[in-house]
Amino acid sequence: MFTDENISQTHTARDADGVRRTANYGNDQERLRLESNPPVDRDELQFDHVVPESSPLDTRGRAGVVCSACQQLIPDEYYEINGRIACQRCRLAIEAAAATPTDAGPFITAALFGFAACIVGAFIYFAVLYFAHLQIGILAILIGYMVGYTVRKGAGGRGGLRFQAMAVALTYGSVALAYVPIVVISSVNAAQRVQHSAAAAASAPAADPRPREGQPRSPVPGVVMLLAFVAVLPVLVVVSSLPSGLISAFIILIGMRQAWQMTAAATLSVFGPYRVGAVPRSEPS
Repeated sequence: MFTDENISQTHTARDADGVRRTANYGNDQERLRLESNPPVDRDELQFDHVVPESSPLDTRGRAGVVCSACQQLIPDEYYEINGRIACQRCRLAIEAAAATPTDAGPFITAALFGFAACIVGAFIYFAVLYFAHLQIGILAILIGYMVGYTVRKGAGGRGGLRFQAMAVALTYGSVALAYVPIVVISSVNAAQRVQHSAAAAASAPAADPRPREGQPRSPVPGVVMLLAFVAVLPVLVVVSSLPSGLISAFIILIGMRQAWQMTAAATLSVFGPYRVGAVPRSEPS
């Protein structure tokens, strides 16, 4: 049986781990009150770490959006370019990179690159026609891809109407050049057959070997006629092989379209400027 002194000593020892108390625990009612409301354990309280009401990384209250190009915070105005957010500086850089070059340097470089692809494509086309004896019009699509890729590479990854016209002309010229060796070989073979059958012409009077006097002729008309002949060669081949030639003509057009699309200027849909926090409206800048 506990006495008042034992009760007082028991609670005094238990309070040593908590808050020091000086009350008199001399009756049973006071003892029951202390047992129902024990002192707080000091392990439940800690003052080593400060827990703020909001995390410092919480940026929900910050005003601004992030540029998708430079990843910088935009505090005031932004633009939408092809559905992506961009700041003013990045918008100007993107538009400058997508613009068609106007100086002669990129155009000449693109022309040289495209002409090299034109020659390579013509050689491939001729090899298939002459050695494999196959009329594979799908090679025109390969030529269109080669020319379009090299022209755009020479233009520094940019495009435009003048690069598109160049790529289409080089693609058609590559197909036309592929037929030139075949026409030359056929003409030489025809001339040799004529020489073998020239027995009747031996009895004819010999022509006057002396050159006729007159002004020397310019080679320009001959070159123009040769280029014109080369330009119409694909048309002559298609017409001479109708109706199957229509398929080859269609595939050649697809190759030219391939070159046209690959050298087109980049399409930018720019909207803005928008104020940060305002509702965007679909208005081009």
